Amino acid sequence: MASAKLIHSPIGPLTLVEEGGALREVRFGEILTGEMLCDTPVLLQAARELEEYFEGRRQIFSVPLAPRGTPFQLKCWNALRLIPYGETRTYGQQAEAIGQPKASRAVGMGNHRNPLPIFIPCHRVVGKNGTLTGYAGGLEMKETLLTLERMNRHDPAQDQDCLHNGPCHGK
Repeated sequence: MASAKLIHSPIGPLTLVEEGGALREVRFGEILTGEMLCDTPVLLQAARELEEYFEGRRQIFSVPLAPRGTPFQLKCWNALRLIPYGETRTYGQQAEAIGQPKASRAVGMGNHRNPLPIFIPCHRVVGKNGTLTGYAGGLEMKETLLTLERMNRHDPAQDQDCLHNGPCHGK
């Protein structure tokens, strides 16, 4: 049975869903669909990592992830995880990254079905001319996440120091 934790974040309430020792889903809002509310080690880790992310102290997530999707969707989501913190790519660039340069629309649909927003950063994908396009949480939320990352971008090697010594301000 899946477990869930409701958290409050700067972008609003989020529902974290864990099953089998890995984070399976992040939902915008307080939405339960039969999961048991509890604090599992994975849910506590995911909540802590999100808090660090929103504070600008985490660029890379380490919580185990287990998104469910088609082989094509999984390929799209794996490519999303390769986009560095604070950077963006176009749907065309993502399509090229998965070896299907003519599949930018299919990539967009794959991203739309991403069950783990923020952890799998579909907010880092933009339109061909750099414009913000679709995001499950809305374009305002997408812009908020991108702005947060641009403001807090630093060398990921500093993450460990930031976690132990307070905010990192190097860009």
